[in-house]
Amino acid sequence: MILMDTSVLIEYFKGKNNICTAAIDRILKNGIPFGINDFIYQEILQGARTIKEFQKLKEYLETIPFYHLNFGKESFEKAALINLTCRKAGYTVRSTIDLIIVETAIENDLFLLHNDNDFNHIAEIIPELKIYETGE
Repeated sequence: MILMDTSVLIEYFKGKNNICTAAIDRILKNGIPFGINDFIYQEILQGARTIKEFQKLKEYLETIPFYHLNFGKESFEKAALINLTCRKAGYTVRSTIDLIIVETAIENDLFLLHNDNDFNHIAEIIPELKIYETGE
């Protein structure tokens, strides 16, 4: 199962052709389960330029599974600890939402498909984060 980050979904919706969007095509073709979380949903919707585009995105995104943090406040504590662990290893995570995306992937045992180098740096430090290989 795969958690698709905003970074790849935006490129896919814009019709860009790259290794990440090709991975989405393979995932869809092969029926591999995928989804998003609430934060990815919000990020995608806030990128809409018109009400019509907003509605179209909303209708599509509501058809795919949503993965959630499983442990309430403790999940947010775990995300904060990921940040602390990364900082101690010399890497500063720039986005709180990225930390929550990472924690969502870990808690739900998902591979993360992304096009954001921050996740690669986090995965080097946090071995529980599984990155979906795009076939580069």
